[in-house]
Amino acid sequence: MRGELSFGLPELVTSSNRILRADTKEPVLLRGINRSGLEYSPPSDSGFLAGAHFTPEEMREIVLAWRSNVVRLPFNQEWALRGAKGHSAEEYLTALDQAISWAAALGAYTILDLHWLDAESVHGHTIDQSGVARPNYVPPTPNAESITLWKTLAERYREESSVLLDILNEPHDPLEDDPYPICEMASNGEVVQSAARFVGADEWLPWASRLVAEIQRIRPTGIILVAGVDWAFDLRGIRVDAPNVVYSPHIYANRSPVDWWKALAAWNEVPILVGEWGGTDRDLGFGRTLADTMRKRGIGWTAWSWVDHPQLVLPPRAPAYEPTAFGALVRNQLRA
Repeated sequence: MRGELSFGLPELVTSSNRILRADTKEPVLLRGINRSGLEYSPPSDSGFLAGAHFTPEEMREIVLAWRSNVVRLPFNQEWALRGAKGHSAEEYLTALDQAISWAAALGAYTILDLHWLDAESVHGHTIDQSGVARPNYVPPTPNAESITLWKTLAERYREESSVLLDILNEPHDPLEDDPYPICEMASNGEVVQSAARFVGADEWLPWASRLVAEIQRIRPTGIILVAGVDWAFDLRGIRVDAPNVVYSPHIYANRSPVDWWKALAAWNEVPILVGEWGGTDRDLGFGRTLADTMRKRGIGWTAWSWVDHPQLVLPPRAPAYEPTAFGALVRNQLRA
């Protein structure tokens, strides 16, 4: 790509704890929505966007009506490298291109978030609020093919100023019933499988440093997001020695405010963008408190999720796009 997807949106850089326009050095506060679906929705006969029921009208609602200036797009590594169900990897990447273009044409940046490695591997189960076991497809670590993936995307979006890259959704300790070994980055640069049952800063930081370096060798400009450990929440000890890195914790109502310092304490030292926060009607107090905290500290965010639980929009989404109670809170924050 030669910048045609980005519609002239200015390149972003970091300085101290701020995200700035590269041209004018004006601060930019990125706030928006997670539009999940492309990480798990198989393609229909008409392709991946149709399979995920993702339309330009929906993007207009997210950007123009809700006033998001960034959209986070979770995606699937396997499909980006090999495609799915008779549809090629190029078709999948073209779907990502289209979503990026829709957003940029309206003035919004896009975060490409490596959410799943594939749509088949269940990395254990979590228990929801109803006590039901839910399969977890979010991997604790990247794998060897993640290096190939990020080289591919760095090359594809080398000149796309509107594209930000989120190298792994939620690093975390393997769940008790996760049957897969974690992948560690050895000191010689080899990716090795490990029977360890924890992923802390010592395990994640070598991965993050390697992926950032691989991307920046090909795409020296552009923002790269790095999550914390413990399902992205804990940023302690996570510092990558590279420019234009933004740190991206996820905060939900199961995290007590007395622990938020693990995610946000460094807000006046490094740039932070909360990649996920959200809730149900029962979580409005949490949401207001977190939103107020992020606003006072000038921290950007992308709320979860336009499509998936806990939803921001009541089904069926189109054409009314009626917000849930938590969605109304998020929309009011975006419009403020």
